[in-house]
Parts: sequence; C-alpha cells; structure tokens
Amino acid sequence: MSVGTMIGDLIRSLFKKPVTELYPYVKTEVPSRLRGKLVWDPAQCAGCQLCIKDCPSNAIELIVIDKVNKRFVMRYHADRCTYCAQCVQSCRFKCMGMSSEDWEMAATQKQPFEVYYGKEEDIALFMEQAAKPGTEEPCKE
Repeated sequence: MSVGTMIGDLIRSLFKKPVTELYPYVKTEVPSRLRGKLVWDPAQCAGCQLCIKDCPSNAIELIVIDKVNKRFVMRYHADRCTYCAQCVQSCRFKCMGMSSEDWEMAATQKQPFEVYYGKEEDIALFMEQAAKPGTEEPCKE
C-alpha cells in the first residue's frame, strides 16, 4: 500500500460518521433466532436424558429426585455451554428452549455460572442434601 493511498483513506475517514455503537446506553433490536440462555420446563420433562447425551460440552446435568413422580432438578453450566442448541433439537418432549430475551450474561464479578432449574422445593431439597458432608451427588440416579 502506497503512502498516497493511505493519506487518501485517512482524509476520507475524517469526514465520515463514526460506526461505533453506544451499546449499553442505546440497545439495538435482538435477532428473533438468537440463541441465548437455556430455559427448561420441568413439568414437561420425562427424564429421558437425551439432552445430556447430545450436549457436546457437558453443560447439562439432570438430577433425579423422584422418577416416578417426575421430580427433577437440572443443573446448567452456562460457562461450559457453546449455545449450539443441540439439546433443544434432541428433546422429544419440547421442554427445552433457547431464550432470545435473556442473552446478556456478562458479569463483573467472578461467580459460578451454575443455574438450577426445577420446582423450588426440589431445588431446596437438592441443595440441602448437597450441603451434608459425605455425599458426593445427592439424589443422582
């Protein structure tokens, strides 16, 4: 690239508007097919665990509390997820989806990116059993 070409480009760019977006202050429209955070409906889940088998990054764990009564807790590791939506495609019961609204997951503090899905009492029971010493994986089948 010659110096004359560079000077010409420099002069032209001085009179153009900046293309920088003011992102946190001015939000743009989110694409409708954006793959954001994983959402799970425990009422429709049958516990077949196809989502776990098809997840290439091992970001999903299904903890069985009571298989007969269909009581499950899903542990989702957002830091491992590649947002490929393979788990959503392989779910036969349509209980999983990728949110197009919840996609801003950056954090200023280092915190575990583990999200627990399920009924509140099931999550409380799982956390209570996990806090007991000597138990590695409570309720896991």
